[in-house]
Amino acid sequence: MKVVIPRQADPEEPRIAATPESVTVMKGMELEVVVGAGLGEHLGWSDADYEKAGATIASGDAIYEGADLIACLQPPSADEIAKFPRGSMYTGFLDPFNRDDLVRAFADAGVAAMSMEMVPRTTRAQKLDALSSQHSLAGYYMVLLAAEKLGKALPMMATPSGVIQPARILVIGAGVAGLQAIATAKRLGARIEAFDTRPAVKEQCESLGARFIDIDLGVGEGQGGYAKELTPEQQAKQREGMVKALHHSNIVITTAALFGRPAPKIITDEMLQQMKPGSLIIDYAVSTGGNVEGSVADEEVNLHGVRVLGLKNFPGRVAFDASRMYANNIVGLVQVLFDKESKNLVLNTEDDIIAGCLITKDGEVVNETIRERMAQTA
Repeated sequence: MKVVIPRQADPEEPRIAATPESVTVMKGMELEVVVGAGLGEHLGWSDADYEKAGATIASGDAIYEGADLIACLQPPSADEIAKFPRGSMYTGFLDPFNRDDLVRAFADAGVAAMSMEMVPRTTRAQKLDALSSQHSLAGYYMVLLAAEKLGKALPMMATPSGVIQPARILVIGAGVAGLQAIATAKRLGARIEAFDTRPAVKEQCESLGARFIDIDLGVGEGQGGYAKELTPEQQAKQREGMVKALHHSNIVITTAALFGRPAPKIITDEMLQQMKPGSLIIDYAVSTGGNVEGSVADEEVNLHGVRVLGLKNFPGRVAFDASRMYANNIVGLVQVLFDKESKNLVLNTEDDIIAGCLITKDGEVVNETIRERMAQTA
């Protein structure tokens, strides 16, 4: 069975889907592994490193010949999909709720497409949870970026010239990214407050050193542990309760995202006007519309004296470790597909992990949620 990891087509994406270490694991399963020439050179992994791990190096369209599984990170183009062998499998981030064209291209090509975003959030599927692996690194990097941009020391410091008070950081959204942001900010000595619409995460925030802001919105967790979308009345109540915390914060990190939907606007223009000039907001959700009114992807904007910065690809700023973690996620999926008796990769649709992330198969859109949504928008 042949696993192919081509070079990422997007020149702005530094993360990759295989490392020499992950190749070694797959070769130990007696799988043939082919990687694109120069796949990891920019991260310090040479073609020779991959060959030593057991991979074959290939380039051009020939890399797809005889492929049973193709693994990548960012979604492929329709032209790339047309090169995949009919009956092959593909996995990577697919953004299936927003990419009808991509889903149709996979179906038309007869490729069984598995979305890494759709891997169930269960204990058994933890080692495949690519969203969490990437969000965790993003949470870490956002704090480092904020510390660099702020122009103020984060910890309290007693010096002969006086005492420097700690920076105050507000983290909005206590998912994987938010919790890692809290932990990183704590290690750097900042004073941290946190807010999430899910009361159940209060204990996690406090255990990491943050003071949790209680705003009773009557909201629990949504499907898969994600936050539920708020009503306009709940959004107004949330904004009212956050104004004080925003006013005294030096740094605000927003990580609120709704799976498969545009990011909620948490910080409005009116709220920005009540913040201290010179404060900084890092908007993690900028690629899906942003949590901050007026934020612009990959640009720092000044809104009423508040600097707002959001990047499309935060995990890509720590691409070495992001790639290692994502490659391990891919190995986890391969291990689920791998049948020990036949030594083949088997698409078992009765497996809960495969059933959850499988989008297309045998020329059809088989994921019920995606199929129904596509029918509504057709």
